Amino acid sequence: MSSPDDMPDAEVVPKKRWRIPWVWVVPAIAVAVGIWLAVQAVLAQGPTVTISFKTGEGLEAGKTKIKFKDVDIGLVKSVALSKDYRHVVATAELTRDAANMLVDDTRFWVVRPRVAGGSVSGIGTLLSGAYIGMDIGHSKETRHDYTGLETPPVFASDVPGRQFVLKATDLGSVDVGTPIYFRRLQVGQVTSFELDKDGSGVTLHVFVNAPYDRYVNADSRFWQAGGIDVTLGTDGLKVNTQSLVSILIGGLAFETPAVSLSWAEAPRDTVFTLHPTRAEALRVQEHIVDKYVFAFDGSVRGLAVGAPVEFRGIQIGEVASINTRFDPVTKRISIPVEVNLYPERFTSRFENVPRGGRLVKDRKDLADLLVARGLRGQLRTGSLLTGQLYVSLDFFPHAKKASIDWNRSPPELPTTPSGLESMQDSINRIMTRIDKLPIEELTASARQTLDSTTTLMRGLNTEVVPQAATTLAAARAALDAAHSTLMPDSGLQQDTAEAIRELTRTAASFRSLADYLQQHPEALLRGKPEDKK
Repeated sequence: MSSPDDMPDAEVVPKKRWRIPWVWVVPAIAVAVGIWLAVQAVLAQGPTVTISFKTGEGLEAGKTKIKFKDVDIGLVKSVALSKDYRHVVATAELTRDAANMLVDDTRFWVVRPRVAGGSVSGIGTLLSGAYIGMDIGHSKETRHDYTGLETPPVFASDVPGRQFVLKATDLGSVDVGTPIYFRRLQVGQVTSFELDKDGSGVTLHVFVNAPYDRYVNADSRFWQAGGIDVTLGTDGLKVNTQSLVSILIGGLAFETPAVSLSWAEAPRDTVFTLHPTRAEALRVQEHIVDKYVFAFDGSVRGLAVGAPVEFRGIQIGEVASINTRFDPVTKRISIPVEVNLYPERFTSRFENVPRGGRLVKDRKDLADLLVARGLRGQLRTGSLLTGQLYVSLDFFPHAKKASIDWNRSPPELPTTPSGLESMQDSINRIMTRIDKLPIEELTASARQTLDSTTTLMRGLNTEVVPQAATTLAAARAALDAAHSTLMPDSGLQQDTAEAIRELTRTAASFRSLADYLQQHPEALLRGKPEDKK
């Protein structure tokens, strides 16, 4: 049996390890740092967008910046032509924070110096160079390719307010940025405009800032307020303007009648008509319009389309058209003037009449009755300065009997000559009578009368004049005698004065006697008592 001392000793065999040489440590660290930087660069890199413009004016790769609210959020990396050579495509890289800004209705445009709508923008780019402006939309859809705007938007998408559409026959003096006024306060601007596809008019897009947009409802009226509106009509001279700015660059204005201010607000993109003047915009909308024709035989110079039709100073219609008409039966040419009459203004009888443009039976009966009582149409001068005419409806009791010609379309109302025409007719009749007078016979008779008068005057000079001279001499002598008699120192004057004094003393005595008798009436019977001694 062996002892513990006989056991052999254990040997430790060391395990061989693989060691990296120190020479590779530095390159390994460099690779790790590079990978980390690359990852950070990828993570920090923002989205890339492509924006197409009509021209590349002001765009430079590596220099042109993209700004939002004057903060740099990107840089243009390249500028190239499109495949069809019609546009310029700018590729830009944005910051990582701008990724959420790239939605479907985001807008881009090149900011350059620009003068429009009475304002100057982009002056700072004269020194710093052009840059691309950006406005964030409200869409939820992401997008990375855009078509840039050629003109900057008038308002940002985050500005409170509403946009509306205006329809006009022509653009006038309106431009992008033209101000919009409400009660002479600037409340909005024109954002864009384009010609209608059929070429019949112009469509304008306007933006009204909050809180003024709440004053726009279905009854609001828009009109051209640019420059100075000068109207010289039958009611005198009228001058209207909004502000000094509108005089220089033009402008639009709107107004909502007081009776409809409480109506619901107009929704976004509501379409309104843009009227040329305030008077036309605020004109009361007529529900019933009756068309008639007045046939005038005289001149209508001074009468224009739109001229008023008045009844004793109240406008009840307007002239719609002026034409000429030849009657083959009478061989006469007349001037038919078509008018639009508004019966609701003419009488309150038709307040509850159903709306419509056709003549109803009760209105026809009333028209026949009024014409039978002498209602006629007449041309009158509204302004002596301009010579403008208007059509007046009034009653002429002594006018010739007439009736409405309902067989014509529109019906024809009878007329009466104007005051000037009547005067001309009277003068013509007088001249006709003068032409019929025997002028030669009257002239010969007048000559004979003049000869007789001359002979008579000669006789007066030879016979009557000497006798008249003698009579005048006798009259002068009588006047001289009377004058000498009436002189203050003449005897007659002295005698007359003495007689007047005697009469005065006599009157005083009678007055004393009367006073005594009044005090002593018994003296009439007893006499005056003797004085007691």
